[in-house]
Amino acid sequence: MRRPVKQFAIYLALLVFGGSAGLLFSRHLMGAPSSSQKFQPVAVSLPPTTRDRATETEMPPSTGSNFIAEAADQVGPAVVRIDRVMPQSDTSQNPFFHQFFGDQVPEQPESGTGSGFILTDDGQVMTNAHVVSGTDLVKVTLKDGRSFDGKVIGIDTVTDVAVVKIDAHNLPTVRLGNSDAVLPGQWAIAIGNPLGLDNTVTAGIISAIGRSGYEVGDPNFQDKRVRFIQTDAAINPGNSGGPLLNDRGEVIGINTVIRADAQGLGFAIPIQTANRVAKQLFSQGKAEHPFIGIQMVDLTPDLKKELNNDTNVNATHPKISQDRGVLIVRVLSDSPATQAGLKEGDVIQKVDGKPIKTASEVQEWVESKGVGNLLQLEVYRNGQTQTIKVQLGKFPAKQ
Repeated sequence: MRRPVKQFAIYLALLVFGGSAGLLFSRHLMGAPSSSQKFQPVAVSLPPTTRDRATETEMPPSTGSNFIAEAADQVGPAVVRIDRVMPQSDTSQNPFFHQFFGDQVPEQPESGTGSGFILTDDGQVMTNAHVVSGTDLVKVTLKDGRSFDGKVIGIDTVTDVAVVKIDAHNLPTVRLGNSDAVLPGQWAIAIGNPLGLDNTVTAGIISAIGRSGYEVGDPNFQDKRVRFIQTDAAINPGNSGGPLLNDRGEVIGINTVIRADAQGLGFAIPIQTANRVAKQLFSQGKAEHPFIGIQMVDLTPDLKKELNNDTNVNATHPKISQDRGVLIVRVLSDSPATQAGLKEGDVIQKVDGKPIKTASEVQEWVESKGVGNLLQLEVYRNGQTQTIKVQLGKFPAKQ
């Protein structure tokens, strides 16, 4: 029993000696603190909670603007609200009216609200014809609250463009862009007064270009000589006549109509068309449009088959042999077309030597010519190709 006790004593002595040596060695390496040294508290940063991160993250300072806001800021002052001033009804002979008002005739409220924009600093304003139709006088209100009496100088029902003049000077104006350079996918900004909410700004893109009046889907616009710009920027009642802008704040169209059976389908008159018409309206009070005097449709294989199988059509017209082209379905009496010798059933293949496929293309060619100029049509009739020259007349528009 003596040997284990002795071994245990030796092990314990070694353990104490080793611990003491290690402690002395570590103090020698670190150095003992002097009396002048003081321990400094150490701050330990814990990862911030989600709430701390939200409050501590430094965001770059906002400029408060973007290209849409800049465009609206530039153009907004030149966008106006147009209220039609309707003639008062004659109440002098109404005994029921006199029972309540006597001989005092209250002012009749204005009705019909649309939009427009100022072209020149002396008060030339552009809008839609349907905004000011039925009246010669309108009230024009600017964004800054000023209001002016406006005179309707002229309207053009063929394109739905109208112009108004107000007596003022140093007015804010818009900058006109180039609607011929517009492409689908580009930005579109609409400004107007929908439902009386002045200077409302909406944005979207150009969805399509070159839409015909038939594609607009409104019976009132089927015969308009306009290749509309389609946009998904929100357009509502009261927006009519307001500007459609590009991303530089330039006017590329007049917001005109929406498709009632869909959402996000708005249509604008290209500013190149509108400005050409507006110049005529300001200078002579009306716009002239060249005119042939035919009604036409796009010819397709399906339409060809349908017409050739129609016994009523075959009784008066020869069968159609062409699959493509523009089919003349009616020639108006006493028209340039009648005088030139065009006939129902003719299929237009070329205009001024250029192949065409749609009625809209023919209409564009006609519109590009002035009244009195010649238009050369290549038509297919009874298995033969003929060249017919038509002298364009003046379109008998109802103003």
